[in-house]
Amino acid sequence: MFALDATVTSEDPIVLVAADPHWPEEFRSIAGRLRLVLGDAALRIDHIGSTAVAGLDAKPVIDIQISVASLGAEGAYRGPLESLGYVLHAANPDRSKRFFREPVGGRRTHLHVRRAGSFDEQLNLLLRDYLRAHAEDRAAYARSKRELAERFRHDREGYVRAKEPTVWSLLLRAHDWLQETGWSAGPSDA
Repeated sequence: MFALDATVTSEDPIVLVAADPHWPEEFRSIAGRLRLVLGDAALRIDHIGSTAVAGLDAKPVIDIQISVASLGAEGAYRGPLESLGYVLHAANPDRSKRFFREPVGGRRTHLHVRRAGSFDEQLNLLLRDYLRAHAEDRAAYARSKRELAERFRHDREGYVRAKEPTVWSLLLRAHDWLQETGWSAGPSDA
């Protein structure tokens, strides 16, 4: 998820960059290759995280959520993803997903494989769509992220934890928005 995802993958300094209008294109290119190897095993392939929200500053990492029928059926997705060079991080402590990183030397990409219909799958899509629709909250979140990135530049875990109150506040507003609009996840991005 945007900030509650406990996957800490690097000791590199936290660097946010201005929103890049090419991020959706990069996602589509990667997602096209994923769709080819995963076929029907991927019930959804979605661009999530800050790079999926136009105008939102972000770490330049393309986050992709792949929704599958069962996390336990690893053969349906692990082999195909590894055939593209993605690396499973088996030590990932988040039991709600399987986490893969980009191929060596590849474009920084995080693959979050989740069970279709799960709480986390839906929460990522709801927050993404809420931020896309609410410029004021998107701008406030960007300001908070920039401030925290400066404060926790060399403490990735501290950065993630420090964002939690802001993200939970956004999720409460997103829930109200869901109730007002009847939001549901639209079609898969790829």
